[in-house]
Amino acid sequence: MSRRVVITGTGWVTPLGHDVSSVWGKLLSGASGVGRVSRFDARTFATDFAAEVKQFELFDFLDERSSAYAHTGLSTRFALAAAAQAWVQAGLGERTGALTAEVNPDRIGLYMGAGEGSLDTRAFFTTNALSWDGAARAVDTGRWAAEAYERMTRAREIEQEPHVTLSHLANCFTCRGPAFNCMTACAASTQAVGEAFEQIRRGDADVMLSGGAHSMIHPLGMTGFIRLTAMSTRREDPARASRPFDKSRDGFVMGEGAGIVVLEEAEHALRRGATPLAEVVGFGSTADAYRITDIHPDGAGGAGAMRRALQQAGVDPAATDDTGRPLVHYISAHGTGTQENDVTETRAVKSVFGDLAPKVPFGSVKSMLGHLIQAAGAVELITCLKAIETGFLPPTINLNTPDPECDLDHLPNDARDCGPEGGVDLCLSNSFGFGGQNDCIAVRRWRG
Repeated sequence: MSRRVVITGTGWVTPLGHDVSSVWGKLLSGASGVGRVSRFDARTFATDFAAEVKQFELFDFLDERSSAYAHTGLSTRFALAAAAQAWVQAGLGERTGALTAEVNPDRIGLYMGAGEGSLDTRAFFTTNALSWDGAARAVDTGRWAAEAYERMTRAREIEQEPHVTLSHLANCFTCRGPAFNCMTACAASTQAVGEAFEQIRRGDADVMLSGGAHSMIHPLGMTGFIRLTAMSTRREDPARASRPFDKSRDGFVMGEGAGIVVLEEAEHALRRGATPLAEVVGFGSTADAYRITDIHPDGAGGAGAMRRALQQAGVDPAATDDTGRPLVHYISAHGTGTQENDVTETRAVKSVFGDLAPKVPFGSVKSMLGHLIQAAGAVELITCLKAIETGFLPPTINLNTPDPECDLDHLPNDARDCGPEGGVDLCLSNSFGFGGQNDCIAVRRWRG
């Protein structure tokens, strides 16, 4: 018999702030975290704006004596701060990350969707330029090695590896159980949380620290997506550039940050006095088997992930309550703001819910946070938990010209009050990644 799994802690670092309560308030007010890139000179880039994390200091969350983390990469720092918040809320320890609860560290696991660290671009580009042999029209490899040795540092180079985030988290939070990291692009942290859920269900761990962290706001990261024509080029008005489901949308806006949750076997959580924030009741994962950078336009992969999550949750998408309301009260959309994704995801929802699809609220917080790439799914899952807690649904801002092909309830521009007592009971969180990776998590109000 599989075990029930609850979420007992949440934490995030986002372009709108670094704690759950204040960021939630900003999301409900329709605030935008998008602005001009400040981390490097992007004036010549087709897209010179992004949703950067601002005024962030790791040791606001960790003890300053934790010197081992002083030189970690940016995405790892985001992950450590988000994890510290989740850890404390779950009652597992203090802000240092030390395990103080009576929990067996061998039964605490990790599952992350952590992306690669940021490249040391100045050292890398300078090394390349100085090692170029113009006469031979080739890189002088010996000179390259000498210049690299002079400019690059071991710590910065090691911190670029995605597995390093996992190692730092394990060390900081005394996690000695199963440890995994997946890199399934924009679906990664939803897949990580879903597979962490399965680890607990089958008894491999009692507690899993899971989520994602990523930053691609650097010259190579921005250039790659610009060359794919995937990002908005609305330079004249960055705050209004991210327009999921709007007819005038022209691409996504790059974001960065981290989202972490503490997943826990329900009886284990209750025995130690933890408060369940919600129950994870379903996870679905599919592959389109179509193209490297495109999702299949019929939406079958995304629909399959939603159906699997609902089936595991024991929910019929065609059923309603006594008032005729669908049983799913909110779908956190992948909702990137590209022409292709938004239409395809809308088709997927219609395929799953049929005639009920227009009655299911289906919005995208990427309109405010930008696209946090591998961190996006876990951050967006936390919005589902807050919707269940508060009864409010966050808006999709900048949705002023509805696209006839995106004709569902996309929560345009204003938050919606569904009522705190049972107003939001069951939510889905969607994430779809390059290569056709589709993941969906179903979370429900904890019923004991």
